[in-house]
Amino acid sequence: MSNEIRYVVAVNDEEQHALWPDGAPLPAGWRAEGFAGTEAECTAHVDRVWPDIRPLSLRRRLAGHPDAREDAR
Repeated sequence: MSNEIRYVVAVNDEEQHALWPDGAPLPAGWRAEGFAGTEAECTAHVDRVWPDIRPLSLRRRLAGHPDAREDAR
């Protein structure tokens, strides 16, 4: 039996990712992304799925996305 802490990958509406201890309640505004594992496994997963760490609203604004003005409010 391993004593290694298990984590879940959490994501918010800005598509920012975080590791959170498995079984602990997530903070308001965050939801489980669907991946769980060791810290190393979760970190590797986040590195794969979140290559651009800028918040979604900033990425949209810089790309001239039509919803960018709404995100800035």
